[in-house]
Amino acid sequence: MHALDQFRNGLDRALDALSPPTKVYAHCDIPCGIYDPHEAQISALTVLRMDQLIAELKAPANDAKPEERAAYIHKLQRYTSVKETHAERVKHEVRVIWGDYFTADMLKANPGVSDLVLRILKCASKARQETGLPAAEELLGCVQEFAEIFWKTKGTATAKLPSHQKSGGTLVVPTS
Repeated sequence: MHALDQFRNGLDRALDALSPPTKVYAHCDIPCGIYDPHEAQISALTVLRMDQLIAELKAPANDAKPEERAAYIHKLQRYTSVKETHAERVKHEVRVIWGDYFTADMLKANPGVSDLVLRILKCASKARQETGLPAAEELLGCVQEFAEIFWKTKGTATAKLPSHQKSGGTLVVPTS
């Protein structure tokens, strides 16, 4: 250790002895204070878009060439993989915000949040299992409801704006 580092450490200890540091409490592992349900909404839109693409896929005819069958299977696998990844991302993002950001007071002020989180987790699982649009649309709706509550806890008004994504849909965004 350099002499200057030793001096700084000694000075820090002396200052701590004169004025002990105040304990701080954080709501997450790294107290960044940055939370936003945007990623969960984008992931829910991605789940919806993958289901749209799966619905648009044309199954190869019985007499299709092997490369046509392979192309179909490859696309179906990719769409399914992306959909599952983003459904899981929805679950992760919502769990982190619910577990790390929401305080007991916020949960009291918004008594349905825990039930909504459970519904989102179940909807994301259902959207992974199915390829129908209703499950993906339900997931997006639940995530949007969660986003509205999240911004309400910050005293921020929201609006639903067009996502401008190929899937269509809207995003809940803060307006103030």
